[in-house]
Amino acid sequence: MKNFVVKTIANAGALAVAVWLLDKITLTGDSTAKKTGTLIVVALIFGLVNWLVKPIVQVLTFPLFILTLGLITLVVNALMLLLTSWVCGKLDLSFHVEGFWTAVLGGLIVSVVSWALHVVLPDED
Repeated sequence: MKNFVVKTIANAGALAVAVWLLDKITLTGDSTAKKTGTLIVVALIFGLVNWLVKPIVQVLTFPLFILTLGLITLVVNALMLLLTSWVCGKLDLSFHVEGFWTAVLGGLIVSVVSWALHVVLPDED
């Protein structure tokens, strides 16, 4: 349970940095509390998408992973961010990623910040 909370906080922090750095990744809300709540829900959805969908996509793109020496990971991360944005739109959450290239850059930012937060935050391991 502790590991789940740490990963959700790391995802929320990483998504917040991406929203802060990129104009085309938006998170809107009336107040800071509402934005924070939305960000936590988005982080949960992002974690769920990465847990359910990402492994399947990685298996299907394994030949491309070998061919591109791992650069396809940027595309997979972008697709996961776009899928999260789509799900948030269906759930009427105020999180949106505009465009594929914004998602690529956002995915890169989320990956780097999430990794850094996982190093800093306590974990079971």
